[in-house]
Amino acid sequence: MSGTTTSGKGRTAGVPRLPGGGVNRWTVLIVLCVSLLFVALDTTILYVAVPSVTEDLRPGPVELLWIVDIYPLIAASLLILFGTLGDRVGRRRILLLGYGLFGLASAVAALAPNPQILMTARALLGIGGAMIMPATLSILRQVFPDRRERAVAIGVWSAVAAVGAAVGPVLGGFLVENFWWGSVFLINIPMMSAMLLIGRWLLPESRGERNGPWDVIGAVVAAGGVLGIVLGVKRIGSGAALVGPTTLLPIALGVALLLLFVRRQRRLTHPLIDMRLFARPAFGTSVGCIVLAMLALVGLQLIAVQYLQLVLGLSPLETGLRMLPLVFAAMAAGLTGSKLLQALGPRAMVSFGFVLTAAAVLCLTAMTSHDRPWLLSGGFVLLGFGFQSTLFGAYESMLSEAPAEQSGGAAAIGETSYQLGAGIGVALLGSVMNAAYAPGLTHVDGVPAKTSASAAHSLGEAYKVAAGLGESAKEALRIAARDSFVRGLHITLVASAVLLLVGAGIALRLPRRAAESTERAEGDTGTAEGAPAGAGRGTGKPAPAGSGR
Repeated sequence: MSGTTTSGKGRTAGVPRLPGGGVNRWTVLIVLCVSLLFVALDTTILYVAVPSVTEDLRPGPVELLWIVDIYPLIAASLLILFGTLGDRVGRRRILLLGYGLFGLASAVAALAPNPQILMTARALLGIGGAMIMPATLSILRQVFPDRRERAVAIGVWSAVAAVGAAVGPVLGGFLVENFWWGSVFLINIPMMSAMLLIGRWLLPESRGERNGPWDVIGAVVAAGGVLGIVLGVKRIGSGAALVGPTTLLPIALGVALLLLFVRRQRRLTHPLIDMRLFARPAFGTSVGCIVLAMLALVGLQLIAVQYLQLVLGLSPLETGLRMLPLVFAAMAAGLTGSKLLQALGPRAMVSFGFVLTAAAVLCLTAMTSHDRPWLLSGGFVLLGFGFQSTLFGAYESMLSEAPAEQSGGAAAIGETSYQLGAGIGVALLGSVMNAAYAPGLTHVDGVPAKTSASAAHSLGEAYKVAAGLGESAKEALRIAARDSFVRGLHITLVASAVLLLVGAGIALRLPRRAAESTERAEGDTGTAEGAPAGAGRGTGKPAPAGSGR
């Protein structure tokens, strides 16, 4: 059966369960987006709670690093596993299990008595997040078979994801200042409990092809490959040497495992992911655009937070509030993305998003060590709108290009690309920033060479070192470090803009109009696999049982 949708057991009579056209499909979208919101929040909400966690649980430096990083690391590595498993056993089933695990792990994390328990709970949160993220997008693909409605739904979905990640530090700052660090996890419990009950009653079950066994070995190999690459790039981003056993080795092993995964999938009769999808220009290009957009901006976002806190001296809550123009602009881009897509088409929309974001990034090079709130707000508005337009167009093209019965695997590829791009971006732009920052501290009047070398590691380290110096040397080091950071930020902004303009060029491989991609994919399906053209693909009609791939 291909891309079938059924209702769950014991559901209330009279509630429509059609995959498309049912009056509840927008309600289903709300349920999916609320659950995605809390998963996205957890990627950033812990950042502002780190000082409180450190004071209460006393973790070592390595333990603290793993407490912060293990959630996105585990989530990224398991997306393909759970996305393709949902295609086989049921996307709703995987989603509900994810809700339950996420809520349980949140309770353990909130009450963790030591760093080891908190680390374990964060790993379980990563597993739950990996169950939830691709399932929300693949169910959305099933519930909205009409491409125009699906574009609206993806716009709302992508806006919610952006809001969750951006609002995380604001909400986390409020909770930590008014309660205790465990409250950043405790808020997940009532919401995930509600989602579990509502989802069981309301969400439709859907699954793809069930022919042949699920490739367990392939799923594990893919998880190991992604884990190795993300672990390696995170180590580079945290300051480890580029060539070393903890960086180069896991990356090399990860690449080898992913190559083995691709080779295995091409040989299987019933693969986890049909590698022929990447031969379709719209699909492969969309995935590349997602990676490049995240690569260019996520690392830059972390540097911008440091600028607001360490250079301008804002508190975590004030920093979060300064980021709100970016959030609102991203929301606007997501909510208007469908109309923009229809007016411009995928090629122009994604290219426009990249160019607008590059222009915003270059405008931000006017930032100095003095606060310029209007410049920052204007730059963040352009950046948020352009970035979200790029991601919207890329996700919509990627998901529409994939057959409905493979929506779980396609969603997992998109989310994995998102996570890989983010990890590589933190490492790459962080390295550029460090290379540009350090030379400005090689010689500071009145400061010993050894002290200057320590200050060259980061701006935060420079402030700590300066606190132990005399008044004149302290002020000289702080000024030198702040000026070097701003200069390094400018260089990093230019590097990010270059990457974004490269992305704009890559996006020119996308189809001019949304219909072109759908029509070509339908023709490919009918020709290559004997399925009737248009079956279940963006036609506004759900595929009949047994049709398609």
